[in-house]
Amino acid sequence: MAKQNCWEVKKCGREKGGAKVAELGVCSASTETRVNGVNGGKNGGRACWGVTGTLCGGKVQGTFASKLANCNSCEFYKAVFKEEGANAVSNRDILAKLTH
Repeated sequence: MAKQNCWEVKKCGREKGGAKVAELGVCSASTETRVNGVNGGKNGGRACWGVTGTLCGGKVQGTFASKLANCNSCEFYKAVFKEEGANAVSNRDILAKLTH
């Protein structure tokens, strides 16, 4: 079974061609190629917590540092780390990919 990306689980509609793109724009997690494949996801779909401009709680989120508290309590974030286990890409490594 294919691993699900955040937009598939959260059903936000902000992926390219999604139902809410006209209203909210395309989510940066769905287009961020520097983390493509991380934790088995497409683009930033399984590393969304490291990507700026994602939508959570109806609000566009900023930097990793400013949104980490929200992400730590997110069921999707927890599920990715549980599914990946010891193979999960660390937050540090995700941020390194996004800053280089």
